[in-house]
Amino acid sequence: MRGRRTEREAVDRLVAEARNARSGVLVVRGEAGMGKTTLLAHARDAASGFRVLHAAGVEAEIGFAFAGLHQLCAPLLDHLDALPEPQQIALGVALGRRTGDRPDPFLVGLATLSLLAEATGERPLLCLVDDAQWLDEVSLQTLAFVARRLHAEPLALVFGLRDPAPDDGAGRLLAGLPELRLEGLADDDARALLAAAVHEPLDDGVRDAILAEARGNPLALLELGRHAGPTELAGGFGLPDALSVPDGIQESFRRRIATLPAATRLLLVVAAAEPVGDAALFLRAADHLGLGPQDAEPAQAAGLLEIDSRVRFTHPLARSAVYRAAAPADRRLAHGAIAAVTDARTDPDRRTWHQSRSVLGTDDAIAAELQLSADRARARGGLAAAAAFLERSAELTPEPGIRARRMLEAARAKHQAGASDAALRLLAAATRGPLDALHHARAELLRAQIAFYTTRGNDVPGMLLDAAKLLGPLDAALSRETYLHALKAAMLAGPLARGHDVTKVAEAARAAPAPPTPPRPLDLLLDGLVTYFLKGYTESVPELRRAVESFMAPAPPAGDDEPQWEWLASHTAMALWDDTAICTLADRFLRLARESGSLTTLPFALNFSAAVLTQTGELARVADLVDESDMIARATGAAPIPHGRLLLAAWRGHRDEAATLRRMSVEDATRRGEGTALTIADYALAVLNNGLGRYDAALAAAERVRESGELVHAATALPEVVEAAVRADRPGPAAAALEELDAQARATGAPWALGLTARSRALISTGPAAEELYREAIELLARGRAVSHLARAHLVYGEWLRREGRRQDAREQLRTAHTLLSGIGADGFASRAAGELRATGEHPRKRSAQPFDALTAQELRIARLVASGATSKEVAAQLFLSSRTIDAHLRNIFRKLGITSRRQLRDMRLAEAPVTTVRQ
Repeated sequence: MRGRRTEREAVDRLVAEARNARSGVLVVRGEAGMGKTTLLAHARDAASGFRVLHAAGVEAEIGFAFAGLHQLCAPLLDHLDALPEPQQIALGVALGRRTGDRPDPFLVGLATLSLLAEATGERPLLCLVDDAQWLDEVSLQTLAFVARRLHAEPLALVFGLRDPAPDDGAGRLLAGLPELRLEGLADDDARALLAAAVHEPLDDGVRDAILAEARGNPLALLELGRHAGPTELAGGFGLPDALSVPDGIQESFRRRIATLPAATRLLLVVAAAEPVGDAALFLRAADHLGLGPQDAEPAQAAGLLEIDSRVRFTHPLARSAVYRAAAPADRRLAHGAIAAVTDARTDPDRRTWHQSRSVLGTDDAIAAELQLSADRARARGGLAAAAAFLERSAELTPEPGIRARRMLEAARAKHQAGASDAALRLLAAATRGPLDALHHARAELLRAQIAFYTTRGNDVPGMLLDAAKLLGPLDAALSRETYLHALKAAMLAGPLARGHDVTKVAEAARAAPAPPTPPRPLDLLLDGLVTYFLKGYTESVPELRRAVESFMAPAPPAGDDEPQWEWLASHTAMALWDDTAICTLADRFLRLARESGSLTTLPFALNFSAAVLTQTGELARVADLVDESDMIARATGAAPIPHGRLLLAAWRGHRDEAATLRRMSVEDATRRGEGTALTIADYALAVLNNGLGRYDAALAAAERVRESGELVHAATALPEVVEAAVRADRPGPAAAALEELDAQARATGAPWALGLTARSRALISTGPAAEELYREAIELLARGRAVSHLARAHLVYGEWLRREGRRQDAREQLRTAHTLLSGIGADGFASRAAGELRATGEHPRKRSAQPFDALTAQELRIARLVASGATSKEVAAQLFLSSRTIDAHLRNIFRKLGITSRRQLRDMRLAEAPVTTVRQ
């Protein structure tokens, strides 16, 4: 819930009192959509250990006596025999369990009170009654009777009541009971909720108009994101009727609108068609239609419209209802009038948009203008707006061939904006038109790209290969890109690839057209990956290093193309153990994905950054990234990417959570055919079990990863194999994995790989040689950013020293390991270090209090981003909040930390704060 802190606290107090056998009642009142049901759900969630009963008023059952009471009491009827016989009879007749004369209402009320009290003998009871205004009258009378007589039972009774109710009967019956009235959300919370619902930049004027009309109503704000979505809102260039309006509200508005004069109805359509709510523009459009302010008076008198400095509807869902109810001809008239009075120099895109909606049939000139508007929208990161312009451009294009090509372009923009279903619809329309060979090949490529995004399934590599072959003689550069995309898809399909495993795709990619001169970074990457999959790691290193270096060059600003190759470049840098390049490319990949506005790419960027941060020991930041990725997947309907969350649970040593995530990941990936998810799940299992000291399980999982041949995790699993095999007394797998790791380290010369090789060799060595290798490993790993592995090097060195009987030396290493591991939140490995310390006779120190312990999880997240140099606007965009909210949080953060500036925040090393130490 956004905001509502006071309201949640009131509910929490009610539940706490009931837990302590002090009964309580609360009537939650508010207009439709204000969050009553959500607050009742919060009460349910707060009532752990309670038995929870539900009843909800249903308008269709309002005439059925005791229907609501039956909902509430039916689950408790096994306690009925404990009631006095008159009460049993009265309640039995009321609920239809026995026949008899109409029962005395007082006796029914008393029986209900007794039944509820009897049920609390087992555990506390929470009764939730939603939409009380639709309860039948006798049920509400009975429950109001009960509510006024509760005293010392462990019971809480919460009503949700619409305000104003359809009639005042429910309000009268519940009058005098404790009330909690829900008003609109505060401005900052409303902005935050709208931002969370619409994951695409909105035109400032449109956003302000939505906020003004919603008046803080959460349902109105959420409906925009849930039913219209970013692609329909399109930065303000969507249509008002995209918003789903409940039938009852829709019909209510239709009746009210039908009684108005024709001129007033047309004026309402003008107001509905213009999302910005600019009063001056509205009045100019009205004047263009021969209408004046006097024609708005009936709408104002009917409580539909308000006009001052802004034009807004009085109900948050009224705009969509009015637009939907309007005749098509009136809609066109309204849009035409708005276009006529919109300045083409200062707001060309809005003028073109309204012109396009005023046209019946086709218009090639406006279609061409819409193409220009799409280019401008894409340049400012508004992919959804670009898609809306392109789709309308195609609809207005008379020539079939051009229409089909524009439809294809619109489909591509919809896909980039994360609207896969809409993209497929447009793609089907495009392919029904006359497309030349090149555009037909592009259509097949887009079909494969959509399949990759929505499923990442094992049939995608073959689809991409087919598109690459079609493109070969038509567009050599795009053909090479498509071969690279096919390699990426085959890498993700991994062992579940269907007919086109990564080796076959690499063989097919050898037939790709020659690269341009000079070759692009992606051309170097394609050739390097083909060499890797066909000739092996050592031979591919020079080519892969050149490719990574080319990607490390200053990147151009994000433009039309998705930054999709950054993922492969970052992946390749990790395979080369180049931690500097990994961090640089991962950061840039995330930045470019955000700047491009591509919701198809951003989840990949977030999860890859999360994987990198597990290696660098920044686990607290990982949680923020995977939360954002999950939110985007839910919003766009994309296949989830669980890797980051699973790796986080593994490094934290959370066995149960990791097991659940792994099971879900494996089931989902197997269904879709994404084999690399199985590999990552096994890698996480290896890390988890090495941290927990379950070495046989760690070895089995790590060996599966090693055998997969996957570009990155097959390499990073090698030190896991060695550690687990040594501890499990399995020298054969340890020696084989060490040999492979040593070959990679010698080929790359990377300190990270050399350090892990030294650590692994030390594990299978003895005497002075082992100690020298442990020290070498620590020295090499300390040069880079792999803090997690440096901490583990101190751990295994300390374990070896203790087994050598050198307790004092062991304590020094184990103390360092415990401090590092607990500091980053790697709790499994930290517990291992703590156990070893205790074995030396020393108790590990508890973590000392830190200034950032006073911060909430959200405050810590904001503090970290600000400390990294992000502005309030940048943080707001990333967290889907308003900049004003960020500034308010910063004031709290400064106060809690006793600082006054962002510079001081940067000096506090907030990245070291484990999220588990922070107040929720």
